[in-house]
Amino acid sequence: MKLTPNKINTFNFFKLPSVFFTGVRVKSINNDTCTVVVKHRWINQNPFKSMFWAVQGMAAELTTGALVLAKIRESGKPISMLVANNNATFTKKATGKITFSCTDGHKIDDAIAKAIETGEGQTLWMQSKGVNQDGVEVSVFNFEWSIKVKS
Repeated sequence: MKLTPNKINTFNFFKLPSVFFTGVRVKSINNDTCTVVVKHRWINQNPFKSMFWAVQGMAAELTTGALVLAKIRESGKPISMLVANNNATFTKKATGKITFSCTDGHKIDDAIAKAIETGEGQTLWMQSKGVNQDGVEVSVFNFEWSIKVKS
């Protein structure tokens, strides 16, 4: 079953309610790219009247994680996935509508193939950039994903 924005957003409603209720929504996903939007609102703000860093992190992680999940489903193999490490840089206050994009889907194919071939866990770094409505970068998140074929 192919992952679609609607399926992911519905899943988030039932399984990750904090993602859903803070306004994080997948807008598009394809083989290489995932785009997620979140609008600065009262429910997701910090005391400085901008978007709380953790909400930005949820949106950014979703762009990378949805791509990993889609590729795992595509492989047809039982593969576990886990964020092993992450870091972020914040360059501007996040207000208004913030769009996070990850274009690293191509990195996942090699890691999955190697995990299946060797039976050993693999790691890969993926990046998600958040920009405001004016196209100004507000944050960059890097996630190290660990994948392993289940035995």
